[in-house]
Amino acid sequence: MSVENVSSQVDAQVEAHVEAAASGFPTFPVAPGHQVNVRSGPGTQYSVSRVLPLGASVTIRCQCPGTTVSGPYGTTDLWDCIGNGQFVSDAYVKTGSDGYVTGRCG
Repeated sequence: MSVENVSSQVDAQVEAHVEAAASGFPTFPVAPGHQVNVRSGPGTQYSVSRVLPLGASVTIRCQCPGTTVSGPYGTTDLWDCIGNGQFVSDAYVKTGSDGYVTGRCG
């Protein structure tokens, strides 16, 4: 990976942390060593809109049930909304809880 690519990834992560702090929503790390799919809805049947890079953190705006997924943090049907129409499975987010850590979507 080139220095330019690493630099742009770091810049994007810093920008995301500043935005998260300003939003008042909680921010959590994604499982180390995993590039996580961001989907257009709370389930694996929804399209992948982007992939989070290694070492990413996410700001959870709300949570809702969806497709059950197994990941590094267990098996769950809980999905985290990280932006307008952007969802990741909670099985890949280190929230420290097996349940809701913020309000329900909708």
